[in-house]
Amino acid sequence: MRTLFKTLGLLFAALCGAALLTAASKPAPAPAKADWNSRVVRTPLDSHLLGNPDAPVKLVEYISYTCPHCAHFEQESDAQLRIGFIAPGKGSIEVRSFVRDPIDLTVALLTHCGPASKFFGNHSAFLRHQTTWMAPLASLTEAQKARWSNPDFGARTRAIASDLGLYSLMEARGYDRPAIDRCLGDKALAERLAQHTKEASEKDFVTGTPSFLLNGLPLSGTYSWDALKPQVEARLR
Repeated sequence: MRTLFKTLGLLFAALCGAALLTAASKPAPAPAKADWNSRVVRTPLDSHLLGNPDAPVKLVEYISYTCPHCAHFEQESDAQLRIGFIAPGKGSIEVRSFVRDPIDLTVALLTHCGPASKFFGNHSAFLRHQTTWMAPLASLTEAQKARWSNPDFGARTRAIASDLGLYSLMEARGYDRPAIDRCLGDKALAERLAQHTKEASEKDFVTGTPSFLLNGLPLSGTYSWDALKPQVEARLR
């Protein structure tokens, strides 16, 4: 009996050793690839950066939400930049608001609404539906214009949002009215965005939108995806 137990023990030890050897010989699973298209951080400049923050190519985009060229750029460039530039971690995009008027400011407040992860969805929604929410501008009544001049900051931005149908757009994005109103009333952010706009004009020579910096250098005469694309591709080589 003792011999039987000894034999079984040796057999068990051999089997365990074989199992450990097999496990050790298996290659370690490959680390999961970073999904850079879901990596968004809010910067100290109240801008939002999409992609690998350590990417070798860094694109900064100054936009105004009432700018038709900005809407056109978004539609032409977004998919291409996300697939070939952001996804592999080769580049990052930082979007900065360039506030030209009270409508720009109102929309910018709404794009900043909620966590940083919501920004690029908000940003895209406003640019892709720009012609829809700007359409009422052609038929504003005198009463509406008066509301847009209300000295109370929150009342003014809420009036603009209401008259242009911006509440509906934000509700379709999952926001409720109290949350929207809180964002529209963020006067401190509005003042910072206005200051950042002033600094962009003075330091980065931004005079119109869209305007771009590539690795910190202003791109003169570049206002479209057709003009920007070869410059980005040259940095990626």
